[in-house]
Amino acid sequence: MKKLLMTAMMIVASVGQMNAQTTQRQVVEDGGTGPFKSEVVGDASCPGFTVYRPQNLKEIVAQQGVLPVIVYANGACFNNNVEMRLLLSEVASYGYVAAAIGPYDEADVMAQWRGVLKSAYPETKGEVVMANGEKILPLTSEERKARDEQQAKQREEAAKNAKKGKKQSQPAAPVFRTYPKMLLEVLDWLTEQNATQGSEYYHCLDLDHVAAMGQSCGGAQVLGVAYDPRIKTCVMLNTGIGDMEMMGATKESLKNLHTPMFYMIGGPGDIAYANAQKDYERIADNIPVVMLNSKDGHSGTYYEKYGGNYAKAVVKWLDWQLKGKVGQSALFLDDEYLKMKFPEWQGVRKNF
Repeated sequence: MKKLLMTAMMIVASVGQMNAQTTQRQVVEDGGTGPFKSEVVGDASCPGFTVYRPQNLKEIVAQQGVLPVIVYANGACFNNNVEMRLLLSEVASYGYVAAAIGPYDEADVMAQWRGVLKSAYPETKGEVVMANGEKILPLTSEERKARDEQQAKQREEAAKNAKKGKKQSQPAAPVFRTYPKMLLEVLDWLTEQNATQGSEYYHCLDLDHVAAMGQSCGGAQVLGVAYDPRIKTCVMLNTGIGDMEMMGATKESLKNLHTPMFYMIGGPGDIAYANAQKDYERIADNIPVVMLNSKDGHSGTYYEKYGGNYAKAVVKWLDWQLKGKVGQSALFLDDEYLKMKFPEWQGVRKNF
């Protein structure tokens, strides 16, 4: 029985070898605001990942040419990408194919974000308006006090048990753990599909223009594979390695960078802020890097309609770096433009 279970886990977690075969599909927020309406798909030949892409892919490629590729790793290194669904759907609507770690899931995006925002509310914002119009207010002083008291009791209980030598019960480990090389594995799958006649992606992908993108812990996974020469730029969302070790990545991983880097951070209220500043300072003088800071905390604007302003910034960076649209570089190179478009944001750059 144990052997059968392990075999089943390996099959589900693996990237398949057959031709792409879409088995599940949904459209989020009417397919985004870009020129190509997007869709979210699950594929039988790649069950451990979700693909965000324009609808009518073949027709669009026939008109526009092959599309750049994004490989994406999740916050908390989760095996689920629902929390980034609004942003990834929006980016795909501008002519990108994004493969995200985590199997296809039709979970309620707003329910996911409601929980995230209540547990880590950005103190810099008076209220948060979610994509469905729902307002999320910060915890009241009473709610905050009750939460702090509960956490204090839990710490006290743990300390008592430790003194008595009692073993603490550990939560069950997730069935599937994610790892950095999953980003390269799905890139291998896309490469294979692009070259295989009969595949949905046959001659549809621009594999000379690939971005690796990750949020929070997912950013550490990006650093873990950033050495791969196929990756042409990295997008680091609310993330920084600093002096930590995470997912096998350390500050030494910064030495492996060979592409332009974009850090989008939520300001001093973002738990990744200090580490991101250290990364910025440590990145070598031959690597172009831009860091923008908002006041949105660690949750960015991913819960807002079409992924909010973070999605806009990501599209501009990718359009510049992967599609050569130089006009989109103004947000990253022109301080006056940044101030005009996003007056609350601050930006720094080096090596341009």
